[in-house]
Amino acid sequence: MTNSDISRGGLRGGRRRKRRGEELMVPRAEFDSYYGRPVIKPPSWSARDIAGYFFLGGLAGAGSAVAAGAHATGRPTTATAMKISSLAAVSLSAAALVNDLGRPSRFVNMLRVFKPTSPMSVGSWLLSLYGPCAGAAAFCAVTGRLPRTGAAATAAAAVSGPAVAAYTAVLAANTAVPAWHGAHREMPYVFCASATAAAAGMALAVAPQRESAPARFAAMLAAAGEVSAMAAAERRLGVVAETYRTGRAGSLLRASRVLTVAGAAGAAGSVFLGRHARLTAMGSGVMLLAGSACTRFGIFAAGVASAKDPAYTVGPQRAAKAAEERAAGEQRPSA
Repeated sequence: MTNSDISRGGLRGGRRRKRRGEELMVPRAEFDSYYGRPVIKPPSWSARDIAGYFFLGGLAGAGSAVAAGAHATGRPTTATAMKISSLAAVSLSAAALVNDLGRPSRFVNMLRVFKPTSPMSVGSWLLSLYGPCAGAAAFCAVTGRLPRTGAAATAAAAVSGPAVAAYTAVLAANTAVPAWHGAHREMPYVFCASATAAAAGMALAVAPQRESAPARFAAMLAAAGEVSAMAAAERRLGVVAETYRTGRAGSLLRASRVLTVAGAAGAAGSVFLGRHARLTAMGSGVMLLAGSACTRFGIFAAGVASAKDPAYTVGPQRAAKAAEERAAGEQRPSA
């Protein structure tokens, strides 16, 4: 046997995959970053401000859609209450955003240009257009003046409200944060369902029982949609899904599931409780609101955790490539 035969045999042997039950000659690669430092810079956003901004914006936007539905179907108490809550929520969300930016002028500077490719630019313009509509709708509802203007403002807020509720999901998913970007397909559905749950919870908490049937139905749909979308996101994220199940994020998201499902179940069952129906509906509404807040804060915490750990920024991509190579090698016929 010549040296060339040995080298060819060694080459073939090195490339040949081991049979089932045998160990690989080369140990499995462990993916890490330089000195274990984060590969990307973790978000510098404040959890209180930005996660609160996500929650309050969703409550405001979805609340305007609920208010328009109540206005159109002759539920004046619900309509007025939801218009007021949407105005309060969007005002607080804008305050949280400005507080995180540091200076109000920075928000104004984002309105100097309109960039359709920038979620932050689109979101800033959405807030600027939606806020006055929500304010006019609430003012006309409370004072009883200018009913036509109030109806037009209600409709305009209902049209722009869902975009306000959903664009924050695009804003988060457009970053390099693994737990957010990896779930870019499911994140808008999660945020919209969570916003709907919050708006339905607010309606259940403030509206009379005779006007709460649409809110009960919306709560059940939102709970089912949020749980399903979160489960789909975790399945597709692979190893990065650990950030949604462990630590602070895991605790918040488990609490969110319990609160959201319990709130929807309580809302559905409140109609059968007679004199206790109103109290049960209020409690269910509070649980839905708390569950929606836990969802936003939990997703925010998962994103920060995934950015800080190099295993979630380096490992998943290389591990997926290694899995593809192993699968291709197993299909290759042995010499």
